Amino acid sequence: MYTRYTKNRDFAMSFRVAGCLLSCLSISLFIVSCGGGGSSTSVSPPAPITPTGPPAPPPPPPGPTNAELEAASAFASRATFGMPYEGIVTIAETGHEAWLDEQLELEPTSHLEFADELVRRRDAGEFKPADDGILLTITFWRGTWWNRAMTAPDQVQQRVAYALSQIFVVSDIDILRDNPPALTSYMDVLLEGSTGNFRDLLLDVALHPAMGIYLSHVNNRKADPENNIFPDENFAREVMQLFSIGLFELNDDATHKRDADGNLIPTYDSEDIREYAKIFTGLSYSGPNAWFGRWRPYFREPMQMFENQHSPGPKHLLEGVVVPDGQSGMEDIEMAIDSLFNHPNVGPFIGRQLIQRMTTSNPSPAYIQRVTNAFNGVTSGVRGDMKAVIKAILLDPEVTNPSIPRTAGKMREPVLRLTALARQFNAECEDGLFYNNGYTMNYHGQQHPLNAPSVFNFYSPFHSPAGALAENNLVAPELQITTATTVINMVNLMDLGLFHDARLFSPSEPFKPTQINIDDYVELADDVDALIDRLDLVMTAGRLDDATRLRIKLGIESVGDNDLDRARHAIYLFAMSPNYVVEG
Repeated sequence: MYTRYTKNRDFAMSFRVAGCLLSCLSISLFIVSCGGGGSSTSVSPPAPITPTGPPAPPPPPPGPTNAELEAASAFASRATFGMPYEGIVTIAETGHEAWLDEQLELEPTSHLEFADELVRRRDAGEFKPADDGILLTITFWRGTWWNRAMTAPDQVQQRVAYALSQIFVVSDIDILRDNPPALTSYMDVLLEGSTGNFRDLLLDVALHPAMGIYLSHVNNRKADPENNIFPDENFAREVMQLFSIGLFELNDDATHKRDADGNLIPTYDSEDIREYAKIFTGLSYSGPNAWFGRWRPYFREPMQMFENQHSPGPKHLLEGVVVPDGQSGMEDIEMAIDSLFNHPNVGPFIGRQLIQRMTTSNPSPAYIQRVTNAFNGVTSGVRGDMKAVIKAILLDPEVTNPSIPRTAGKMREPVLRLTALARQFNAECEDGLFYNNGYTMNYHGQQHPLNAPSVFNFYSPFHSPAGALAENNLVAPELQITTATTVINMVNLMDLGLFHDARLFSPSEPFKPTQINIDDYVELADDVDALIDRLDLVMTAGRLDDATRLRIKLGIESVGDNDLDRARHAIYLFAMSPNYVVEG
């Protein structure tokens, strides 16, 4: 066959073929022009039509590029507790915003419901003989938190609720630890708030019995000077300092406002604290047979107002708000919450901290300004819309393309290192509960959810370690709980999860252990470069530097040819690498 792409064809053969073609063409033209020797009016029969099948389907669309997968991996590390390779592909194919929109519309996965199920099973005797009374029950809220972190489909909401728990801090002091509904119902409040309105979240936190116990405004009485009784000021102070407006007036980009002399401007003073303390009097536990002063807590409903113990009279609040005399105690509280919610500091103060917990320790003023705009209703038209705030935080261009890459990112705190390891490598549990009493986590990482040493959380958002960070006016909050001891302990915790099949979590009997599944990585292990490439995508979002890659490769090759050993050591070395510990 002659084509224009054929090379080195014999010239004579080409000539003969061409001659034949010309001859055939001449004969054909002759037959057509002469009518084939018949009448000029004759009509040739139509050529038969060859039946054809349905058209071939279009080729499938190309899969995500490597750059798209790396971007999806980085996005997942910020927005969730960790994502395996398959989940990263899904995000890349769906698109970050579309995937996030789907997540924010999911029904929150309740913590209280899971804790209630554990209590039901305990009461039915299912946990005997391991059930030794209170020692098992006090771990139910911890087991619940880890189950939800591992299994809940609403990963973004769970992750945001964890960030909120480090702002609206409640910790597992005795009475809260001993009652499974206490902290699990509190987490449900934070979950609802993660996609609701900040105003409602602030009110729900103020009225939750766990917060009432932790910051001592449950059974807070009105003043009785003759008996030296005055309203407790603890919650009134922290609701301003930590939960809403902070200590000093801020611009929308979280830079400080200053007076004419260049001094910082306080947001409130001691008199303001006393006025807000009057607001939060008269609250006690609700539930059956409720009465003021009740000592046994009831965690399934908000605290209840008892008017005879609420401070009467007007209260003078921030921004010139005056609560009038004669209205109900709950009306007073609603006005106080509104006065804080509408304060201009809330957007930048809360927004900056959520950015730090989700994406980067040192956001630029412009980034904070954009998040403040979302809080103020510029994007959604509703002030305090948490969905708009979370989208602004996770989708901001500074996150995906930081203007100063060296200052971008944050340190991955101990809890998030363990959740990421478990979820990135498809952790499995025979009973499906993924129960973790958290004691090993607490020992190695000096951290566990809802276990902060004080209302100021595990670390300050303004912590700036001495040295290069402080010299460059940068902060690194998570480094406040990072010591020589915790660095070694976290390496040991990774070792337990990777090289000891039943030690990823610390389950209480009778619950089954949790272990990772690295079968896919064992299959890759005979090709060290392919194994490193996949781990770089899943664990470090394509940020592995050449020097670290070489060290990891040499480390993998040094363990021999056993594919399981290679895969385990590879993940272990990645988990210790700066590229993994510091999220970009």
